[in-house]
Parts: sequence; structure tokens; C-alpha cells
Amino acid sequence: MKASVILAHPYPKSFNHAIYKTVNETLAETGTAAFSHDLYEENFNPVMTTGELGSDKSDDRLVNQYADELVESDYLIFIHPNWWGQPPAILKGYIDRVIRPPYAYDFPEESTGGGLPIEKLNGKHGMVYNTSNTEADREDSYFGDPLDKIWEKCIFGFCGIKKYHRRMFRIIADSSEADRKRWLEQVRSDITEIIK
Repeated sequence: MKASVILAHPYPKSFNHAIYKTVNETLAETGTAAFSHDLYEENFNPVMTTGELGSDKSDDRLVNQYADELVESDYLIFIHPNWWGQPPAILKGYIDRVIRPPYAYDFPEESTGGGLPIEKLNGKHGMVYNTSNTEADREDSYFGDPLDKIWEKCIFGFCGIKKYHRRMFRIIADSSEADRKRWLEQVRSDITEIIK
């Protein structure tokens, strides 16, 4: 079994980094090989090039590496904060440049790209860990939890991923050390339970 683990948070002492570390340690304990990437540390360029638009080729070594690993992985694990109900721009760029044809989905040869996609990530398991400073009631009732829709339907669902797990940790700004330890145990338990 293999997993792609993608972290998108610029601050090395963030709780997102603690989640990333816990995910990688737990994957190692389960014997799961991990392709682990801190997008900020690796200086990933999130800007799609003109040459990549509408093409299945990229001149960026990291884009090609991440795409190959995406296809090879059984588990796709993303860790990021909730910023304006969206992933950080660097992760949005990863989605634009990596989760694309012909790797994650494609269209029939005669299609102009306006129809339903050919799903190419069937059988994989998508997992997302988010951090937030918004109360759950407000997130759900006022904002409608846009991150859940983005990941479950717009990204994973579009590519054929039906097995989906997401966990939001909140409120990070007010959390205690005990809260964070408990949350990391939840991460460890999730990974252990899902990867059997």
C-alpha cells in the first residue's frame, strides 16, 4: 500500500505540521509507503502555465513527480487550514496542476471537455484534515462547510474517489495542549483504522 501525503501550511510550528508528522509516523507503523510533500518547503509553484492548460504535459519536474505519485497511491491525504472556506492558494495550484488529465480524470477522445469525465482514481481513498477558527455551528449553518463540498464532490467525486474521510479540528486559536494531543490521537486512530 502507498499514500500521497500533501501538506499546505507555511508555518513550520503550525498544528497542520503536527498532523503531517503524525500521519507520516502512523503510515510508517502500518507499513504503508508514503510520498510526503510539504508544498511550501518544496517551493512548489502553484501557477498553471499556458503550456499546461489543456495539455497532458508539464515542464515542471515536481508537477510530473506529484502526478505519478498520485496515480501510484492507494490513499490521498491532504492537510491544510480553512482559509476563506478554501484551501491555501498553493494547494489550489497543486489541484489545478496535478489532479488533472490524464492522471486523475480524462474525457472521451471525441469530447470537447464539456461532458462527464472518465474517472481515473477509482478505488483510492481520499482523506482530508483541516484546521479552523470558525465554530462548527457557524461553519455549517452560515457558510455551509464549503471545504466538505470542494473535497468530497468537486475533487474526489469528479475523479471517481468514493471512499472519503474528512476531519476538521477547531478552534485552533483557543486550543490547549491537551486538545491538540487528543486531536493527534484521533488522527492516529483514523489512519490505523482506515489503512488495514
